[in-house]
Amino acid sequence: MLVDSPPEAATAPDPVTPRRRPLLRSAGLVVSVAVLAVIVVLGIAVGAKQIPLDQVWHGVFHYSGSDTDVVIRDVRFPRTLLGLLVGAALGLAGTVMQALTRNPLADPGVLGINAGASAAVVTAISFFGITSLTGYVWFAFAGAAVVNVAVYVLGGTRGATPVRLALAGTALTAVLVGYINAVNLMDTAALDKMRFWTVGSLASATLPTVTSIAPFLAVGGVLALLIARPLNAIALGDDQARALGARLTRTRVLAMLAVTLLCGGATAACGPIVYVGLMVPHAVRAVTGPDMRWILPYSAVLSPVLLLGADVLGRVVARPGELQVGIVTAVLGGPVFIYLVRRRRMAQL
Repeated sequence: MLVDSPPEAATAPDPVTPRRRPLLRSAGLVVSVAVLAVIVVLGIAVGAKQIPLDQVWHGVFHYSGSDTDVVIRDVRFPRTLLGLLVGAALGLAGTVMQALTRNPLADPGVLGINAGASAAVVTAISFFGITSLTGYVWFAFAGAAVVNVAVYVLGGTRGATPVRLALAGTALTAVLVGYINAVNLMDTAALDKMRFWTVGSLASATLPTVTSIAPFLAVGGVLALLIARPLNAIALGDDQARALGARLTRTRVLAMLAVTLLCGGATAACGPIVYVGLMVPHAVRAVTGPDMRWILPYSAVLSPVLLLGADVLGRVVARPGELQVGIVTAVLGGPVFIYLVRRRRMAQL
């Protein structure tokens, strides 16, 4: 039988009664959606040019072709919409990976999946001359899938541990980043096309970009939400999961397919962005507990809050220029990752 509290906290009394817990979770999700709505408005209103809210509304819903309307409709609106989709995708992918591997440090960036998609896209641009999203998105999916499998194999498959998986991902990421840098140095034309993309950026977002990746992210998101219950069973261990009737092979295949679609599409659209899928699931577990049926929706809502918030912060701190969102999330996520590693190490002593 699945429980709502982790094994290490089983002996501690729960201050929230089982009857109130779903109500608090639902209320928290509503608040999260409200926070996301505020961040979306900020994402459209804040930038090198400050735009009042009434003009933001006019630009989104009553386009007249003025300079302000062009900035809102053609630049900031697609950028914010892409941030919503990519943030949700990375949050869901990180949550699924943490549940599937039973590794709290799992993240598409930490385990090298983003780097795999990036290396494949760099290959497509430099060696095959493909420069459109619709052309290299398939390379991104292939790269994400190959690294996904490689990390699991190098980590020891059935004997994989969190440390092994993290080390395998770190090693593959180092190799792939070296490959990406080497290609960029040898091909200056490709470097000009990729120099902002490789650090993770929403700045070049367009509506065609959004519509191109939306179907892939939608399929990946639906798959992730559908396997929430069997992922709960897997968290208890393979033997108990089988006893509960979970189909482990099917669940793992669907989970890897979901992660590949989510990470491949997100990376193809805006480059590798790290730590979003690591930080948000840890934060939401304080509210939801270990139940994946709640962690996944929360992550899908709060991950765009983090990504869009980082994007807005990058525009403000370097005005009139901007810091790419991938740089901001790396600066924010690095200390969090170190803290989680140290906390886990202290718990094992």
